[in-house]
Amino acid sequence: MDTSKHLLFELGSEELPPKTLKKLSQALADGFRKQLETLQIDFQEIEYFATPRRLAVKVIALNTQQRNQLVEVLGPAVSASYDDNGNPTRAAEGFASKFDIRVDQLQRTGQGKNERLVYKAEVTGKDTDFFLPSIVECAVSNLPIAKRMRWGNYTNEFVRPVHWAVLLYGDSVIDMEILGLRTGATTQGHRFHAPQKITLTKPEDYADALYQQGHVIVDFEQRKTIIRDAAQKAAAAVNGIAHIEDDLLEEIAALNEWPVPITGTFDPRFLELPPEVLITTMQTNQKYFPVKNADGGLLANFITFSNIESTNPKSIQQGNERVVTPRLSDAEFFWNQDRKKTLEDRVESLSSVVFQENLGTVFAKTKRVQNLAKFIAGHLNANVELAERAALLAKTDLMTEMVGEFGNLQGIMGRYYALADNEPEEVALAIEEQYFPKQSGSPTAGSTTGQVLAIAEKIDTLVGIFAVGLIPTGDKDPYALRRAALGILRTIIENKLNINIIELTEFAGAQIKTVADQSGTSDRVIDFIFDRLKGYCLDQGYTADEFDAVITVTPAEPLDFMQRLQAVKAFRQLPEAESLAAANKRIRNILKKSESQPAASVGALLEPQEKQLLQAALQSADDIQPLLAQRNYQATLNRLAGLRNDVDAFFDHVMVMTDDLDLRANRLALLNLLSEQFLTCADISKLQS
Repeated sequence: MDTSKHLLFELGSEELPPKTLKKLSQALADGFRKQLETLQIDFQEIEYFATPRRLAVKVIALNTQQRNQLVEVLGPAVSASYDDNGNPTRAAEGFASKFDIRVDQLQRTGQGKNERLVYKAEVTGKDTDFFLPSIVECAVSNLPIAKRMRWGNYTNEFVRPVHWAVLLYGDSVIDMEILGLRTGATTQGHRFHAPQKITLTKPEDYADALYQQGHVIVDFEQRKTIIRDAAQKAAAAVNGIAHIEDDLLEEIAALNEWPVPITGTFDPRFLELPPEVLITTMQTNQKYFPVKNADGGLLANFITFSNIESTNPKSIQQGNERVVTPRLSDAEFFWNQDRKKTLEDRVESLSSVVFQENLGTVFAKTKRVQNLAKFIAGHLNANVELAERAALLAKTDLMTEMVGEFGNLQGIMGRYYALADNEPEEVALAIEEQYFPKQSGSPTAGSTTGQVLAIAEKIDTLVGIFAVGLIPTGDKDPYALRRAALGILRTIIENKLNINIIELTEFAGAQIKTVADQSGTSDRVIDFIFDRLKGYCLDQGYTADEFDAVITVTPAEPLDFMQRLQAVKAFRQLPEAESLAAANKRIRNILKKSESQPAASVGALLEPQEKQLLQAALQSADDIQPLLAQRNYQATLNRLAGLRNDVDAFFDHVMVMTDDLDLRANRLALLNLLSEQFLTCADISKLQS
């Protein structure tokens, strides 16, 4: 006998916000999943559906009954449940009567004074139908809606006015009220192609019924695939390739229930504009897919999607072409106007823009970044003049008409305008690369000047915001300081730059004259940066104990940190690693707990094992010096691994904490010598077996 049925819930509404449609639909499915798991009602899987006018969830093979529940209720202590003659007391009888059983049918739990009577029973689970209204109510009410609205005379609130609700369990309607609507089995099709009501007979027919009768593709991911394929097919018809970004693809899928591609053209003269300008205009303002040729250059075409199959698609095409022309004309106007002034002419105007009220204007930030760029370039033997020039012009494109209209083009337009001003190509590129990496996994700055500027810009923001006390908490990070810290680390590490992050932080702090008390700022910034470094290292496959082994010796350079970390990871693969890690832990504990101090240098020793270890330690100290000078930490740890047998023999035959205080001090000095050698790389005692 089949003990499961499919469940369908659909909520129909006015057009939902396209940028949050997928998030809402997934949250609705998650709400159902959470409630069913909490109530212990079994199901096979949950599917979500979403179109501009509906959110829906289908639960596959939902059990018709909740799992049986094991009920366990603690009663009185056994000592209080029976009198001296072993007869049940009123406390025991009262407890048993609650469950309509005899006292001798109760069980016991615990031992001694803690032994108590307990009632245990398996209670048959309730029918799933009983829970469905509360599950639906909870899932809908917990949707992540930023701004709810009311409509008409209703007191209900939702993201948009609702018009119908479907709740089918098998072939039966579950009757309930949700947002002022009674649930039923009737849905609605496409607003224009199939405005009639559609009666559903069972949940499994949902998608097919709306497709066949309603002219609606309810599966969000299926619509995305259809749109992507149709866009590429339309682009291929004009010998091009559709430029499709995921965010826009999702937005177009959220705007259409029945997507139909339309190919349009625009005046080829606009191709003289920077391609990023055309792409941004078409994507942001018009929701069009640009079209590129095989070499990546733009064609004078675009792909848009209509939500209807028009009998006159040409008119839709012409309408879109008429709309896009003034948009592109505006961009052309901005481009021409902006180039009437050089970026250098705009530097002074940065004084009119506040960066942060306690840190001054963008002009003040520019001067700080310029000094930082000079400092960093000097340490890297990079071109200081180019670094200073790039820093001076870095924020000037913020004062242009184009960036004022399209904020996402900051840096990009700076590069174009710098080239138009005949600035050195590396300066122009650095203006764009100051914002790299733009997101997780995206590339860091490729040019040396770009790397210098990217680090300088981010460290100034990081130290400045920390100095005024706006430290990120929880998920609040309005200045994107976590991303800035990770960007600094990735730029340094992935481009193999030898930069002392402590010196850099202190230099940045010394430039901030508007904040009188900066005590502890540098330490807090360093801790914040290394917290981000830990996450970065874990993502790279290193373990927490490997990270802890390196952080203990506080390397000041992120690149040096990573070289040590690589060496530790390689070291722990050696057969000697576990024994030496344990020995180091023992050495550190002995030195930490010892009340007597090690001798200044190792003096007279008695046992042959300790004499042998001393000779081996002195030899390894000489051997690792040139390796450390080359930062060859892996070879250093490999050399130190050769001490294993001598260390094991020492601990097998020598008592460190002897009553002879002079001998004890010498043995402690020997252990200190060993500990210091390992700490030249990392604290391997932190490694877990």
